[in-house]
Amino acid sequence: MTEYGRGQGSEPWHPDDPLYGDGGWGGQQAAQQAQQSYGGQQQHYPQQPQQQYGEWGTGEQHGYGDQSYPQYDQYGQPYAPQQQPQHQQPQHQQPQHPQHQQQQPQYDQNGWPTGSYPQDPYAGGPQDPYAQQPAPYGGEQSDYYGTAEAYPPPEPPGRRRPEPEREPEPQTDWDPGPDQGEHAFFAGDDEDGRDGGESDDRRGRGERRGGGDRRGGGKEKKRRSGLACLVVVAVFGGGLAGVSYFGYQFYQDRFGSAPDFAGSGNGQQVTVTIPKGSGGYAIGQVLKKMGVVKSVDAFVAAQAANPDGKNIQDGVYTLQKEMSAASAVELMLSPKSRDNLIIAEGRRNAAVYELIDARLEVKKGTTAKVAETKWKTLGLPDWAVNHADVKDPLEGFLFPSSYAVAKGQTPENVLKQMVARATEKYESLDFETKAKSLGLEGPWELVTVASLVQAEGKTHDDFRKMSEVVYNRLKPTNTETNQKLQFDSSFNYLKGQSEIDISESEINSNTDPYNTYTNKGLPPGPIGNPGDDAIKAALNPTSDGWIYFVATDGMDKTEFARNIEEHQKLVDKFNASRKN
Repeated sequence: MTEYGRGQGSEPWHPDDPLYGDGGWGGQQAAQQAQQSYGGQQQHYPQQPQQQYGEWGTGEQHGYGDQSYPQYDQYGQPYAPQQQPQHQQPQHQQPQHPQHQQQQPQYDQNGWPTGSYPQDPYAGGPQDPYAQQPAPYGGEQSDYYGTAEAYPPPEPPGRRRPEPEREPEPQTDWDPGPDQGEHAFFAGDDEDGRDGGESDDRRGRGERRGGGDRRGGGKEKKRRSGLACLVVVAVFGGGLAGVSYFGYQFYQDRFGSAPDFAGSGNGQQVTVTIPKGSGGYAIGQVLKKMGVVKSVDAFVAAQAANPDGKNIQDGVYTLQKEMSAASAVELMLSPKSRDNLIIAEGRRNAAVYELIDARLEVKKGTTAKVAETKWKTLGLPDWAVNHADVKDPLEGFLFPSSYAVAKGQTPENVLKQMVARATEKYESLDFETKAKSLGLEGPWELVTVASLVQAEGKTHDDFRKMSEVVYNRLKPTNTETNQKLQFDSSFNYLKGQSEIDISESEINSNTDPYNTYTNKGLPPGPIGNPGDDAIKAALNPTSDGWIYFVATDGMDKTEFARNIEEHQKLVDKFNASRKN
């Protein structure tokens, strides 16, 4: 338990005053020391006139259980209530005040107060708004102000030390005058290696740098200060330049027009290869790399602005360097710029090899040699290999189309492109399944049928009829030709020629497997490269009973017959056209 008490200003101090002591109230040792200081007698002090700010203030003391509020002395310091010793009984009575007599509370053998406290002579009057306020939680004071640490006892007047003078506030102006020294920002490292911006504690207690260096280094500091300014200016200037540059680039990227050439080119031609499946951005990258356009964004914008811009396809184009993006788009949409290698429908492999040699500008026969020696590594499907008596395993797999072929490529690379295109086509049409439904042994035979339809048909309109002729002649029930196709096209393939007038003696004397006059069934393999229409016709023949056909004009007109009588009429018509 603690008891709060504070003397009035009329009695400044007394040795028996419970405020005095080494951390306790009314300790015996403190009282004896006080009596020795005053001759061993208790001292009484007459009442002094009360001042407005006396040495002990004018605040009034609250009794036990009352909430106390701090009062202040003449130095503005708060009085602090002290704790009553709990295990020591007071040895001396509190001296009687001339005007107020105070009865001391009674304590038991353990030092605890008994009964109720007498009336506190220092209690505040009714005019004190802070007096007699009950403390929370049953009279116990729970806040910080109820501890001895919050209110240490004041020292006696004789022991009070004069209040030290306050040090002047350090000036923090960053730009001191000549007598003020330098700011820490501009002060370099001193000779001891300490940074100029270290705290005052490290420089010395209360010591501040004067106008000149303590070691006579004022001029050196000024030079360092100027250098620091130059560094700051350089950094700020460089940062401003960087921000300006990137800001300009950001503006150009977001709002400025893309860099572009003017005109339709500088007259220097260049061959550009656009890969399959390339979009506008990929095309623009190729053109920029070859020096045709100045920027990819310019080309993409020009392509989007052209209504037909999306029609630009893969292939080889002949363009000029330094073209405006709009003129490059326009020229690529024109057939004049296309420089692709075109493989026509029905073209035999031998002719395709020669075209590749010419496009790549390699020695004649180079591509044919690659096909002969490396055909197994060019991507043929498994069902297209290991067939007997095949003259060229790649026949039927150099798919008729437009290919981006230019100087610098290898024959092997070009052949791989063509084989891949044919394989993709056959697989997309499910040749393996369709071949069985048509009575064929496999997809290889289906490619062979399509090549025969392509070679014998003169127009796309008669492809389906020609397909039916092939299937009808292959039937075991065929008694008209006894399962012989009797196609001139297969004999011409065998001979590497394209003749119409072939003598019967020549044909009947040749027993090569590709001669369908002397051998039943299909030739060992395809005799050319069928196109889309011939392939579709091979998959979907007519069912009109056609078994014969004759090119009655010897060129483009083919007529069909169901029996030998109709066929003879067509032969007579052909002979009449040839004036035989």
